Amino acid sequence: MKPALPARLLKTLAPWRNAPAWHIAFSGGLDSTVLLHLLASLANTETLPPISAVHVHHGLQAAADAWPSHCQALCDSLGIPLQVLRVQVQPGASLERAARNARYQAFTEVIGAGEVLLTAQHRDDQAETLLFRLLRGAGVRGLAAMPECRRLATGCVVRPLLAVSRGALQAYAHEHQLKWLEDPSNADPRFSRNYLRHQVFPTLTQRWPQAVSSLARTAEHLSEAQGLLDELAHMDLIAADQPSAFPWLPLPSLTLAPLRDLSDARQRNALRHWLTPLTRLPDSDHWASWYALRDAKGDAQPVWCLADGQLHRCGERIWWLPTAWSEFSDVPVSWPDPQMPLELPGNGQLSFSRNASEGPLVIRYRQGGEIVEVPGRGRRDLKRLLNESGLPGFVRGRLPLVYRGEQLLAVPTVAGAWAGSMDDGQLHWLPQTCDQGLS
Repeated sequence: MKPALPARLLKTLAPWRNAPAWHIAFSGGLDSTVLLHLLASLANTETLPPISAVHVHHGLQAAADAWPSHCQALCDSLGIPLQVLRVQVQPGASLERAARNARYQAFTEVIGAGEVLLTAQHRDDQAETLLFRLLRGAGVRGLAAMPECRRLATGCVVRPLLAVSRGALQAYAHEHQLKWLEDPSNADPRFSRNYLRHQVFPTLTQRWPQAVSSLARTAEHLSEAQGLLDELAHMDLIAADQPSAFPWLPLPSLTLAPLRDLSDARQRNALRHWLTPLTRLPDSDHWASWYALRDAKGDAQPVWCLADGQLHRCGERIWWLPTAWSEFSDVPVSWPDPQMPLELPGNGQLSFSRNASEGPLVIRYRQGGEIVEVPGRGRRDLKRLLNESGLPGFVRGRLPLVYRGEQLLAVPTVAGAWAGSMDDGQLHWLPQTCDQGLS
């Protein structure tokens, strides 16, 4: 009969037994050392995916230079391959957050499709996370603390020890005479988590001995509540996720009317769910900008600026524009051979269907007052044509115009409503796909 902790771990990891590989986030500390030892031991008796360890070296303190060799020695003794990744931590307001961001960015370079990154956060960590976020005024999603599983790149992160106490891990380590690293920064009370761990929780548990387990259980309840809110958001977004008139435009968008019919609380819930993969979310004080955007007159084009992009309203539709969308140059571009597609810097690709006139041509962007020849309609003002098409305003400045000298020869087809033509050829523009906008 297996000891309780190995059996418990094996049961927790059952949904991922068929993953292509398991990678252990191995810092060398107590928690990850126990997880590494547990999995190495289980691999001797169970059929598990290939196991390897990943150590991220942040270079934030001199003592850390010796940690990779310690990790290598332990992995060698257990027969586990180790990969050491060195990262640069970007300075910022929160060193903890910057180090975490650098660490997970490194992990994304390791995780392959369907593979699993196993991390060693435990029940005490979960309780600390809940209390820390509660003090910061987090909502339900934040108070749900750390999920057992979440996506990471094309794989996922799994935390199989969330139901296990720090004491149980310490007992296992002592029983198996494991040696682990002690990070000196873990004792520094200037870091919020350390202050909670060393100052707040001892006082709480002295008065309420079950405080840690109770807080972790509360996080589970809140995680379940968040799951229900996500289901509600999914239902509400189905109604709003209607195709736009511009399917070639590679940006997330929603129809506004179905959202407007919801209560304010359901609107916020649906938008949080939709925006979560796209940007860091605003705090409660900044949702007034959403109401201003929602309630603006139909001919207005309001913008809501968020951390990683902007939400635009064009008529009865809202569009998400990631920061990278605005990073393009409107400097003219030469097109020496129109028979070949042209890559526009930061602005996608331009090409002709059927025949194209001989080059060289030049690509320019709107200055105002342009006139274009429309088959069957004669010469038309470009601004009026764009208004007729309903093309969102944020796209119009990026619309590539084809010139020979000072003569405007062609404008890209816009939803089939009209097109400039040259020698029976239609001009097609495929705007730049932005991975952030499509995540």
